[in-house]
Amino acid sequence: MKLNFKYMIAVSLFVGATGCDDKLETFEVVGSVTTPTAIATSAVSTEALPGQIKLSWEVPSEGAFDYLQIKYHDPLTKEEVCKIASVGTTEMLIDDTRARFGDYSFFFQTFNAAHQGSQVTEVKAKSGAAPSTTTEKSRKEVKLTEDQLSTNAQEPSEGPIKNLIDGKGNTFFHTRWSNPQLPLPHYIQIDFKEAHEGFAIYYQNRTDNTWTSDGRPSVVDLQISNDGENWEVVSTLSGLPTKHSSEYTSDFVIPEKAFTHFRFNVIATSGNTKYFNLAEFKFYDVEVEVYDPETVPLD
Repeated sequence: MKLNFKYMIAVSLFVGATGCDDKLETFEVVGSVTTPTAIATSAVSTEALPGQIKLSWEVPSEGAFDYLQIKYHDPLTKEEVCKIASVGTTEMLIDDTRARFGDYSFFFQTFNAAHQGSQVTEVKAKSGAAPSTTTEKSRKEVKLTEDQLSTNAQEPSEGPIKNLIDGKGNTFFHTRWSNPQLPLPHYIQIDFKEAHEGFAIYYQNRTDNTWTSDGRPSVVDLQISNDGENWEVVSTLSGLPTKHSSEYTSDFVIPEKAFTHFRFNVIATSGNTKYFNLAEFKFYDVEVEVYDPETVPLD
């Protein structure tokens, strides 16, 4: 059997969408053509991935077929899909699938160079759930009052915590640097008058151009609580700015529960100091929109 392998390469590189017949090249065949060997159901394995199905198969033997065709119905697009793979291919990733549709039926058929097909093998497979996406719609600053703020490490000589919300760039809050120093973590705590859910934070580092950039928060746990006693870390911030006057605005955080108490809990600082300082601090309520491909209404 003699084949024109230029055309075989064209087939092996193609992974098509709807319709297979118009994607196949004509082979030059000399001599007899071997009947293609079908792929057994037991030779195919499937894996459910997030929004995908991975198909893997074993080739029966060398020369068993020249190319492979896989057809299936896509319930999302409502189209019949056909994909082609060369004899050297042993796996294929089916994208944009949904767990909500249950079993997908894949029909495997092998072909020889003359496009003669084997028996069709049906394999059923399920998709993993397609991941949802969350996007921010808006954020609104929550106006804080002095009586809502507290800390476990106020420096007695300067930097009262109320300076965090005075809107003045030349004041600051400072945790204890004088003796006896207190080990980290040091925190800023907010006791809210109402429950909050999605949130973000903003802060500005001390604005006076001091001789050092030590004492800036470098690793911070954002914690929530509903009783002021039991705390849960919902996000950890790192890689934070250290220059004077530098500002930081967090991405939104969506805890799985509402909360009435919040802590900005500093567990490490620039210069490895046992204290930290900030000029301003803000807390935002964030409204988000969740798109779940598994539950969104279909046309």
